[in-house]
Amino acid sequence: MKKYRRVFVIVLDSLGIGNAKDAHLFRQNKEIDDVGSNTFKHISEAFENGLNIPNLNKMGIGDLTEIKGAEILEHKNSFSIALNEASNGKDTMTGHWEMMGILTKKPFQTFTETGFPKELIDELEKESGYKFIGNYAASGTEILKDLGEQSLKDNSLILYTSSDSVLQICASEETVGLKELYRVCEIARKLCMKDEWFVGRIIARPFVGKTKDTFKRTTNRHDYAISPSGITAMDILKENGYQVNCVGKIYDIFNGDGVTSTVKIVSNIDGMNKTIDLAKSKDFDQGFCFVNLVEFDSEYGHRRNPVGYGKAIEDFDKKLGELLEFINEDDLIMITADHGNDPTWRGSDHTREKVPLICYSKSIKNGRNLKDRDSFADIGDSILTNFNLKKDDSMIGKTIDELFE
Repeated sequence: MKKYRRVFVIVLDSLGIGNAKDAHLFRQNKEIDDVGSNTFKHISEAFENGLNIPNLNKMGIGDLTEIKGAEILEHKNSFSIALNEASNGKDTMTGHWEMMGILTKKPFQTFTETGFPKELIDELEKESGYKFIGNYAASGTEILKDLGEQSLKDNSLILYTSSDSVLQICASEETVGLKELYRVCEIARKLCMKDEWFVGRIIARPFVGKTKDTFKRTTNRHDYAISPSGITAMDILKENGYQVNCVGKIYDIFNGDGVTSTVKIVSNIDGMNKTIDLAKSKDFDQGFCFVNLVEFDSEYGHRRNPVGYGKAIEDFDKKLGELLEFINEDDLIMITADHGNDPTWRGSDHTREKVPLICYSKSIKNGRNLKDRDSFADIGDSILTNFNLKKDDSMIGKTIDELFE
């Protein structure tokens, strides 16, 4: 078949479009569930005139939920679809893994509300030789401001988590050193393979500076992840000689499995610039480009900043317009999300929402809104179908047939 020589999947991390059909089963805490959450809609309502997103608008984003500033328009070159998540969870790894064919039945464990158990901290301090401070869910930059000076004063390490299944350890590159921080994270990874303490990722978060006004995280972050629980579409593409180019934290989410090349990014804009570079590159002739733009989630969703989130969406839309200038007739762009994170919602957790899927190609001539689908895995299955490849029996997903009309 090979209707599309190159497929770009761009994940707008956490940009959900309204509570999923099972949102009542997912909670922020004992009192609050996710029914009524809608990341995209509620962000748009924070702007007097709505969002200025002409490119997403022309591709059909207005079909999927009520967005102030968007309209329901004809879009002949794109399909607009709402996806429900089949897996049990609302975190980064679950969502991305499902896109590539994995059904997660047991959700990844999070410690957002409680912090990590004393028994784990005691064991980590015993094996590492360090005292740990923090142990709560926080923004990495904010906890550094709050505890960085104490960390330097008493030679302790900052430990914290988030709404994902993650344990993060923060230490000074200048006093503790990278090698030592990495050693401690390797110990944490070993300990957190136990069922009762299991988390998806351990992340080393080095910083420099001497005071809360001068602290700055460095680019020497290192993730200690686990590999996907099964075969993915990325694995199959790579095994069959196709490029699987990753931009942003995709490499970490999949622990490098199925990846042929990867580039780190420092922001959403940087991520789009590097995606544009790939689109322009003569070396990327056919295959798959998988992009994650994490700032939507980390900088605005968790920090409950709808205005900042909205401006980031508008910035993305501008970059999307730049990307389209370098997209060929036989390229396919798929724009989606991995979960919700409604910045107007109560609590600070992810929200169980449907996610958008915008499928754009100059070769699509009968674009329209399609009915809701039941799994993110339809993305990966459609990519495999395009390249005449079959998914493994363990994988889920159904091809979006309209892409090949």
